[in-house]
Amino acid sequence: MITPVAELRAFLHAALLRPVPRDQRDPDHVLRRRRIVAAITLVIGAALLWWSLQLEPGDPLFYLGTLALAATWVVGAFASGPLHLGRAHTRDGTEYSGAVVQSLCLGLLLLALFLAGAVIVAQIPFLSGPVEDLLDHARYGWLPLVFLLTLVNGVAEEIYFRGALYAAIPQRFTVAATTIIYALTTVAVGVPLLVLAAVCLGLVCGLQRRVTGGVLGPIITHITWSGGMLLLLPPLLQILR
Repeated sequence: MITPVAELRAFLHAALLRPVPRDQRDPDHVLRRRRIVAAITLVIGAALLWWSLQLEPGDPLFYLGTLALAATWVVGAFASGPLHLGRAHTRDGTEYSGAVVQSLCLGLLLLALFLAGAVIVAQIPFLSGPVEDLLDHARYGWLPLVFLLTLVNGVAEEIYFRGALYAAIPQRFTVAATTIIYALTTVAVGVPLLVLAAVCLGLVCGLQRRVTGGVLGPIITHITWSGGMLLLLPPLLQILR
């Protein structure tokens, strides 16, 4: 008999642990270029992220900085070499398909876990204070534009971190290295829970990239989680005050 727990276990195994067969090895000259371009892009992108989040909430420069950051990730990723969309296991496990529904489910699972964690975080001022300050960019800015920029940056980050950067790192270390580097780019912002979120999201998206061989799955998971957090976390924290 199929139980919900067994179904969830099978889903997570197919989505995060069992790679889809593929061969995407870069020639040596492409790999060298990818590593150089990825490193330069990372330095510029991390600096832009820090600068944009230091701006006062409502400052028009925040939108410009966010767009510049997204452009940096995307341009750097495509300049580094070819990228792949990837494919996922189907429900019966005998064929492959685009990693859409599977990734949407993962994003919703992550969103539910983080919103549940917010119930605890809201009771701890040391943790909730920096989060509230970060969310002020949504509260004092124009929400539709902030939401759109959040989605655009989610796509751009995955194209770079799970696309170009992932492909530039030796295969044995890809998931761990991209997760750590992704988290480190958020440290200078000074929000401990943002770093934790980057670790969790980076790990899930890194595992997806390893399974699917492309960036489509990580993109869908990322924007589902980030868009949901932007819309649902502020009112939830308001209720819990």
